Amino acid sequence: MNEIILETKNIHKAFFKQNNQRLEILKGVSIQVERGKISVIVGASGAGKSTLLHIMSGLDNADQGEVILKETNIFSLSDDKLSKFRNRHIGFVFQFHHLLPEFDARENIAIPVMISGESKAKSLSRANELLNIVGLSDRAHHKPSELSGGEQQRVAVARALANNPDIVFADEPTGNLDSLNSEMLNKLFIELKEKLGVTFLVVTHNPELVKLGDKIFEMKDGIIH
Repeated sequence: MNEIILETKNIHKAFFKQNNQRLEILKGVSIQVERGKISVIVGASGAGKSTLLHIMSGLDNADQGEVILKETNIFSLSDDKLSKFRNRHIGFVFQFHHLLPEFDARENIAIPVMISGESKAKSLSRANELLNIVGLSDRAHHKPSELSGGEQQRVAVARALANNPDIVFADEPTGNLDSLNSEMLNKLFIELKEKLGVTFLVVTHNPELVKLGDKIFEMKDGIIH
């Protein structure tokens, strides 16, 4: 039996449009994510995929329902405890890398480790290790503006792995990359899963990345099929 690392129960989320009309995005989403697998969420634009990912990772709140990670309902935590929990247990890769421009690649990766309480020396050592894993050891002292789009996104993946999280969420991780860099990132995800046992939950339109998924969830009309 495969271990369930993350579970959502009956997630609802609605937004209000300018005319005060209520728009229900998520209508009772319940899914289970297995440890050590690449799970992929697909669906039309506006189906609520990114909204669901943000709720599952604690970046946004649900109107109703539970998100359970490591036997903890993340919505039961205070803001401060949730921030610490996310730093320790959750990694996130966005479509746009969101690297801090004033820091080099190594420092960008080390920051989450320092936030978790490790020394600067240990944090930089961990960053070096991860740069090696993502094939960018020779770019350690380059700032984001000196890196290609694909390199920036690989640094962002390394940063997501900085505290050895239980799960890495990725929201359209190849959406801003050309086909060659997309392929490199897809291969990196597979390597990380196979060599390090990393668990991924990915929202994507990229058919090549969908093919690599161990489990595919289709989102339609606010629910998972």
